[in-house]
Amino acid sequence: MTTKTQAAPPTAIGPIIAATSFGFVVTQLDVTIVNVALSRMASGLSVQVAGLQWVVDAYTLPFAVLMLSAGVLGDRFGSRRAYLIGLTIFAAASLACGLAPNVATLVAARAVQGAGAALLIPSSLALLSHAAENDHALRARAVGLWTAAGSVAIAAGPVAGGLLVASMGWRSIFLVNLPLCAMGIFLTLRSVPPRSHADATHHLDPLGQLLAILAITGLTGAVIEFRPLGFGHPVVIGGAILAVAAGIAFYFAETKSREPMLPFGLFQLPNFSPAVTFGAILNLSFYGMIFVLSLYLQQARGYSALRTGLAYLPMMCTFIVSNVASGIAGSKVGPRPPMILGALGTLAGFAMLSQFGPATPYVVMVIPFIVIPAGMGFAIPAMTATVLSSVDRKRSGTASAVLNAARQTGGAIGVAVFGALAGNSPAQIVHGLRTAAAIALGLLLIATLVAWKYIRRVDSTLESGVEVGISIE
Repeated sequence: MTTKTQAAPPTAIGPIIAATSFGFVVTQLDVTIVNVALSRMASGLSVQVAGLQWVVDAYTLPFAVLMLSAGVLGDRFGSRRAYLIGLTIFAAASLACGLAPNVATLVAARAVQGAGAALLIPSSLALLSHAAENDHALRARAVGLWTAAGSVAIAAGPVAGGLLVASMGWRSIFLVNLPLCAMGIFLTLRSVPPRSHADATHHLDPLGQLLAILAITGLTGAVIEFRPLGFGHPVVIGGAILAVAAGIAFYFAETKSREPMLPFGLFQLPNFSPAVTFGAILNLSFYGMIFVLSLYLQQARGYSALRTGLAYLPMMCTFIVSNVASGIAGSKVGPRPPMILGALGTLAGFAMLSQFGPATPYVVMVIPFIVIPAGMGFAIPAMTATVLSSVDRKRSGTASAVLNAARQTGGAIGVAVFGALAGNSPAQIVHGLRTAAAIALGLLLIATLVAWKYIRRVDSTLESGVEVGISIE
């Protein structure tokens, strides 16, 4: 049994929550803020829906596939250092996006943004986990507040994007990241101690990283290009073959590697696999639907960027309240009830979306715009705290990277699949919205069943793999 160290008091962990929240805010802001600028980008850069999907997924894909290596980098060189580097990369890439002269440059800069984001998420969660030490209740509250900041960014993204696009054009949605990154760097240097639990025994896995990139990019590319090119096109067939071959090779490479990028032993820990599965399903459903909803509001309903952003406004307050409530509930009753109730609430919201038509009144639309973030916001903090409490603190960066890699991969696939269902005409978009919502209903039902059957409360005295005698090496 390991000896516990005293957890940081709430007053000490507060500045660290603030510092790490800026990193989460900018990464989540760029997930949704782009959606309200899609129509402006389509006209200004002369791109169709498939091109818009690449603008979105060029960010999400490297965000997902580099997350695992980023987690190892944080564990090896220190989470504080990885976090500061991530903020610097993200700021530079955001500037490049704002100055991009064409869609190819924009897509490339978005990919670099995703690489910076990959460093930010696991390192920020690891910093929170280190600050909370072994205090499960404190960690749950800290993660709840951290998640609330990111959820506010997700919800505020469309509103802020609408205002920025209407007043200063679509480029401004990227330039707004510069002061946010600067503030995150300042607060981190000031409030996060230099010690960051670096462990030089962790090494990168370049072969595994390459195979992961090939597998996920091949799958996403095949799905995105399926509708415009057709199933028989060499690009689509080649992408599908690449995804399968690289995926199989990745599995065998990781099982034989001395320092695998994805330690499969993690999935043997209690609660870890179901929590990761749960998170991937939620992201796939939510990110995919936000993309299609933005097309629906702007191209099927004729909303301006500003009006689209304002239409999403109810999401903001709902996310804040439900995230904070989840942190409180999770510290009292454990993760299972918030995850189940959150998934059921999200499911109810998607059931309402499946009934949207070409002239659905906004007063009807606003109901799922409240219900969906309420469910998501209640479930995600409990899920995140579950993953962190399943592993030893030295592996917190890698564990959070696995979780968020799965979530971002789910989000990229959701944009690809649901975007492919939407098409380009208003009628196709409405039909695609309904079909996507129906698919999301089935997925969320699976997520609910996973949480109900497999998630169990973690005793605060048995929080890590080391303490319960489980090896994840």
